[in-house]
Amino acid sequence: MAGKSIYSQKVMDLFLHPHNAGEIKDADGVGEVGNPICGDLMRIYIKVEGDKIVDVKFQTFGCASAIATSSMITDLAKGKTLDEALKITRNNVADELGGLPPIKLHCSNLAADGLHEAIYDYFKKKGKTIPPELEKEHERHAAESKETEETHETL
Repeated sequence: MAGKSIYSQKVMDLFLHPHNAGEIKDADGVGEVGNPICGDLMRIYIKVEGDKIVDVKFQTFGCASAIATSSMITDLAKGKTLDEALKITRNNVADELGGLPPIKLHCSNLAADGLHEAIYDYFKKKGKTIPPELEKEHERHAAESKETEETHETL
């Protein structure tokens, strides 16, 4: 490839050699998010012991940025408490990657959102109190998913 890449070296490294790719068969929580415009789809799996994320994996269908951000979110979340993991933001993901092209920033959104959805799923399955901010975020994702489904039905 001639010329300078629009991606940082970190993005390229994680795209070509992603960390924590795969599925956790007996996951405690699974978050699935997608972007109907670009077609990216992410599934984030978490394994929790006590209140700590002891394992996290991802399956992503998408571009280089989607794969790199999925890998990065797993690196950032592994070993964190659930509260610490909920504080991982979209900007944290992009910053840790050395930035993303503006047109690809939605990928960092998906990665952070997927992790938060996995934590939501864990809380729901375990009958734990869901923090109000996480509940609002989940409701927003549910509305977006419904809108996407309705759009696809009309096509």
